[in-house]
Amino acid sequence: MKIISVNVYQFNSEYERFVQMIRKEQPDIFLTMESNQEWENAFQELKDDYPNFKEIALENTYGMHFYSKLNIRNMKVHYFVADDLPSIEAELETEDGYRFVFFGVHPPPPSPTEEETSKERDGDLLSLAKQAKKQNLPVVITGDFNTVAWSSVSILFKKASGLIDARYGRGYLATFHAKYWFFRIPLDLLYHSPDVFVDDLKILPSIGSDHFPMCCTFYIDKRNEEQEKDVKTLDAEEKEEVEELIEEGKDEESDNRSDE
Repeated sequence: MKIISVNVYQFNSEYERFVQMIRKEQPDIFLTMESNQEWENAFQELKDDYPNFKEIALENTYGMHFYSKLNIRNMKVHYFVADDLPSIEAELETEDGYRFVFFGVHPPPPSPTEEETSKERDGDLLSLAKQAKKQNLPVVITGDFNTVAWSSVSILFKKASGLIDARYGRGYLATFHAKYWFFRIPLDLLYHSPDVFVDDLKILPSIGSDHFPMCCTFYIDKRNEEQEKDVKTLDAEEKEEVEELIEEGKDEESDNRSDE
């Protein structure tokens, strides 16, 4: 199966570049972030090939769209820490009957123009990690994490979810900033359970956004020792920290509302 995930940049109007990329790559699934109503309008011509979808057009740079050739058995939209920060959860089934759970995520970055602290981002990511941990099926999570894989919250995320960083052993794979070659870091990440095997993970050419698209080809198998050893777990102190960060993320949103 093939997944493409990309932060399209809400104010990017090069819609046709994106459409042509999808038609060329023919992924089974694609996820977009920062996609508003204008982007949703552009996606309509792809629906013949992607009849199963979830469209969340927002104008706050946190819109999210999910399109799939695979059958969707169940679909949820989570708002873990704020009612304008969606995450998508979809249980998918392949033609030959394999099922897995896909999550799409895009928390806010800490910055003067976004959030003054990382509390909402951290709370959102760790809430998602707990949701992923509950699953009995194979899991794939991707999106714009707005943090790098070696940050403290990413390490907690990996342990709390019990998932594997797909970048491990595959190089740097920087996705941001697409317009500045001298400053590029991996903000778009992909994590998976030990029964998901990544065949290929690569960065695709620019579609006019400040992020490059990420493309992953993978297959599902039974759990084996080959990848089980890559799964890390939380100790007691880290479990406490995860719960505290989730509560702080929710409290931060409440404080922001009261200040408005």
